[in-house]
This record gives sequence, C-alpha cells and structure tokens, in this order.
Amino acid sequence: MIKRLKRISLLTRCFVRAIFYGRADKIPSNPSRIIAVPTGKLGDVVCGTPVLFAIRKYLPKTHIIVAGNSKLHRPLLFDSGLVDEYLDLEEKGTLARIKNCHADVAIVTGPSFQYTSLFYLAGIPLVIAPTVVGGVAHDVTRPYRMLKRFIKTYPHHIDGYAPQERLKALEPLGIISTDTQKHLGFSEAGEKKATEMISQIQHTYKYLVGISAGVGNKEKRWDPKKFAAVANHLIKNHRAHIVVFGGKNDILESSKMISAIEDKSRMIDSTCISIDDLKARISKLDVFISVNTGPLYIAEAMGISTVDLVGPVNPWDQPPQGKIHKMVFPPGKPKPIASFINPRNHDVKEAERIAQSTRVEDVIIAVEEALQEVDKIKLVKKG
Repeated sequence: MIKRLKRISLLTRCFVRAIFYGRADKIPSNPSRIIAVPTGKLGDVVCGTPVLFAIRKYLPKTHIIVAGNSKLHRPLLFDSGLVDEYLDLEEKGTLARIKNCHADVAIVTGPSFQYTSLFYLAGIPLVIAPTVVGGVAHDVTRPYRMLKRFIKTYPHHIDGYAPQERLKALEPLGIISTDTQKHLGFSEAGEKKATEMISQIQHTYKYLVGISAGVGNKEKRWDPKKFAAVANHLIKNHRAHIVVFGGKNDILESSKMISAIEDKSRMIDSTCISIDDLKARISKLDVFISVNTGPLYIAEAMGISTVDLVGPVNPWDQPPQGKIHKMVFPPGKPKPIASFINPRNHDVKEAERIAQSTRVEDVIIAVEEALQEVDKIKLVKKG
C-alpha cells in the first residue's frame, strides 16, 4: 500500500509538472551531460554497455553518468572507460541529486516508472525510455503507461535481441548503431591476482574452464552434481583445470559441486570473490559454463567462449550469440516461458522442471564444441 501511494504521488506530481512545463522531449544539439540507467541485474547491466560505448564513441566529449544501484554499477563498470560519474538512485534525496547533475538527457534502458518519473520531475529536457512492443513486460505498469505521454519513447520489441533493442534509445540523439559488443575492464590489482591464481596450478593442463553452479533466479537452477559430472569429464578426457565461481548466495551450490569433483587437485575454488577479481579471473579462461546468469555475460564481454544452459529462458532475446558461444537446450527444445523483460508471468514449477531436465551428455557435447572453437582461435594466433 505504501509503494502504491508513493507511485500515485509521483504520478500526480508528473501531471502537475506537465501542465506547466510540457513534455521532456527537447532534443539537444550537443548534449554535454547524459544520465544513463542500465536497468536490471548484473547480466542485464553488462548487456547495456553497448549503449554506453555508443555514447562514448559518437559523443566523445559528453560526460556520462550511470545511475541506479551504484553498489552494483561501480565495481562492474569500473575500468571500462565508459563512465565518468555514478549516481545512486537508492539513497535519500534522489530528486535533488538528479537536479544537481545538470543533465541534458536521461536514458532508461528498461521500463521503470520510478526512475523515469524522477528524471521527468527533475526537469531534464529530454527523457528517453522504452515502450514495449509485441508482448507483456511486468514493469510496464499503468502509471508507467501514463507517464510515457510526457517523455520521448523508443520501441523495444520483445522478440528482438535486447542489446540491439536498447541501442534504439540513442536514435533521438542521431546515434544509429548496430554494435552490440559488450565492454568491461578490470584493475591492475585484479590482473595481478588472476595471474597469481594461474601460477599456483601445480600440473600441466590444456584448458582452463570456469563453471558456476549458482544462479540468482533459482528456477533456472541445474543440479550442482551434474555440473561436477561435466567437470569430471573435462578433467579426465580433456586435461582441463576447473575454476569454480559463485557469489555469496551460491555457497551451497558451489560446495555441492566441489564435493562431487573427484580430483580436487584439478580445481580452484573462486567463490565469494570481488566483482573486480571475478572479471579478471574470467578473462583468463578458455571456456565458461553456467546457466543463464550474470557471470556468463562477463565472460562474453571478455571474449571468452561460453556454454549457456538456457533452460526456460528465451535463447534469442539476450544470451550470448556467435560461433564461440554455445547453447544447451532442454530435451525437445520446449517453448521458452521466461524472458529478461518479463521474468515473472509464467509457471514457476514448469520453469524449474525445464531447467532440471537438461542432460549432462548434451552439456558435454556443447562444451566439446566450444573447446574446438578455442583450438581454432589458438591456431590462428600461433599463425
């Protein structure tokens, strides 16, 4: 009820402002300061970096402010060269701090009534946010639909590739881009620790393979012991060394996987490390394996081959694409019932069933295909 009253209050204030000031659709000829909100969780933010890169490329003198959850954005985007300033929208006094940014433009990459209304109330001349086309998005609430009358919108097609759809947000600024490459960086300290990790491996190996058994959304979860079965196969048959990844919420899954790995000397436990160390260590891998979750997109951004157990997720709306990226589909390739833009309106039990139905042998086949791509790249580099 409190949240609903807050939304009503924000919407009422927006209507009042619209009477006196009109729409936030004034396109600046040469914007000097742009606020960008890469909405969503870790993987979604990584998939929003093409927007930041395009701004940096086509408007190199523009000051880029990334707004939202700075506890996530700052460590993830730090050292990427794409951000000049961070603005936390989760703290008190948000409206005043937005006004103090003196931005010409605010871009929201996903439907968000709260963020979009705050930018409008802050008096930013141009506020850009998506209108969802071709389906339902759980964040497209009635207040959001009403608010869209007062801002500049761009079409986000649910069936489209999300990183490309987000780039449409820049078209009102005259920026037309099809470059969906993801961009991340890491610190020198992260590089040093990642190098030290590799130097501590006591035996020879052919491939360094990362595996994460954890997932933020538990309905995409795959049995950690099955991940261990994949690891055991890679150790025995491909001379792989395994690096186990997982956050503080993945300790149980990581522990179950580690306990089922037969040769502990052929693995490194990298759970509960910092985001900077996570980026650096993933950059050293040959292949990264997980369900569709945030670190998978870090691997993509680092140019690392991935094996994505897509489970109930739409495989075409956001997951890594291209030759070096492999997808593992559940038996029978059931129709996807979840997407990044509409992750709630579906049968949770069915999603869990689909995720768990993925077969170990199918994952192994995909990993071996990924290793073949790795071998091809290594041959090219050798000349």
